[in-house]
Amino acid sequence: MSQSGSPVTAHGIEVKGPLKPGFDAVLTPEALAFVAELERLFGGRRRELIAARAERQKRFDAGELPDFLPETRNIREGDWRIAPIPADLLDRRVEITGPVDNRKMVINALNSGAQSYMTDFEDAAAPSWDNMIGGQINMMAYWAGDIGFTEASSGKSYAVKDKPAVLNVRPRGWHLEEAHVEVDGARMSGSLFDFGLYFFHCAKKSIARGAGPYFYLPKMESHKEARLWNDVFVHAQKKLGIPQGTIKVTVLIETLPAAFEMHEILYELREHIVGLNCGRWDYIFSYIKRLGKNPNYLLPDRAQVVMGKSFLSAYSLMLVKTCHQRGAFAMGGMAAQIPVKGDEAANEAAFNKVRADKEREATNGHDGTWVAHPDLVRVAMEIFGKLPDKNQLTRQRQDVNYGQKEMLEPHTGERTEEGMRECCRVGVQYIEAWLGGRGAVPLYNLMEDAATAEISRTQIWQWIFHGAALADGRKVTPELFRETLADEMKTLRATLGETIWNNGHFADAIALFDDMATAADCPEFLTLPAYELLISRTN
Repeated sequence: MSQSGSPVTAHGIEVKGPLKPGFDAVLTPEALAFVAELERLFGGRRRELIAARAERQKRFDAGELPDFLPETRNIREGDWRIAPIPADLLDRRVEITGPVDNRKMVINALNSGAQSYMTDFEDAAAPSWDNMIGGQINMMAYWAGDIGFTEASSGKSYAVKDKPAVLNVRPRGWHLEEAHVEVDGARMSGSLFDFGLYFFHCAKKSIARGAGPYFYLPKMESHKEARLWNDVFVHAQKKLGIPQGTIKVTVLIETLPAAFEMHEILYELREHIVGLNCGRWDYIFSYIKRLGKNPNYLLPDRAQVVMGKSFLSAYSLMLVKTCHQRGAFAMGGMAAQIPVKGDEAANEAAFNKVRADKEREATNGHDGTWVAHPDLVRVAMEIFGKLPDKNQLTRQRQDVNYGQKEMLEPHTGERTEEGMRECCRVGVQYIEAWLGGRGAVPLYNLMEDAATAEISRTQIWQWIFHGAALADGRKVTPELFRETLADEMKTLRATLGETIWNNGHFADAIALFDDMATAADCPEFLTLPAYELLISRTN
């Protein structure tokens, strides 16, 4: 990596990424000292918790099943509630999401008419050095009131309108590191890097603007990981002289183990948390990964793993019940559809699917929902706007009582060749775009992020591991998978053309997808090896 242009840093901190125009405003010695202190205080615990995930996985592979923890039963049965929710977070009926690094998309999301906007350093943003620091620059510009810009190609100007969506920031998950900054000779946590820089530069400015430092927290697997975040918040607020409890977070329940610890996660973060979110695409990925070697939990085609049935339905309803019991919001999942220009029939069909999904969420008691495109804000508000209030916190759902069996019940259905083909073409194309620096990728009229690629490769991995039978009777083997993958890539190459194919990252994407799908053990995250490829290309 280039060392030229790196800023002067505090003792023991090495910035290995190049210092490009504007980066010095983010990577000040004071800001770097702040994030380095976070790493020194909390990095060791983070690594221990990641190691604990691996130990837990060994037990799952041996046949143990996730379950509610006996040692925390008193928390689940206790009478307690989270701290009061700030006024500007009480209406979150529609939330829009998108990558933090694309200024045009940031402005359009803020102006979308949604009540809330989650800007993303995680699954919707490929974590190149330019993207991560560029995202911090965008956030600093927003709170300084000068995020507007003029697009060079079109000459069109973009500016944030009055009454924008309330901003929430999603840092990277605990498992990811920032390769471009080392503290005492080791890479620092991507979570602490993203959170720390944003909090250092923007917390007081956001408070001065009548909002606050609000976050979405991804990929946690236990209440102990939530406790670590809470300790980080307590330290950060004290360090900058900000009152305790000012930070407010929403936690994505997008891993199977976390679904059995929702009460405990809320409890650990009770002074800082405002809600939980059904991160359903990652949840399917986690379900396959954590139970993948158990033949009793073999899933059908991804299209048949729907929210209204089996483990997804149970988890969604239990999230609503748990949150409302504790005075917290229960946020629904993503509508990933994007409009098709010039095809009103296709759009209306897609929007009707969105309406049905949002009707289910609103009926179940969710307080709000996610969309990926500004044009879907109106569609989601058609449903959530009909609710009698801005949220449904008073709906307690005491009728919902699910145990381990219901929380793990697999969906039934067929495994098909077309399902495998879809996994191949979507998975490879997403990885290829990610290696090119794009984390939010439009594919087949859906806005995809890393979760889709994770489902695609784990689904094939599970089918290969068990030698699962397709609907036509053939068993899924590495050979059948590779034959299917090669055929899909031949078709894709012809469709895209030689120029696009040769100028892209398809060879690496295909190789990585193949490695992930045929490994002896299900790899934890494809973004870990993909990150090494990404940083080798962009430095």
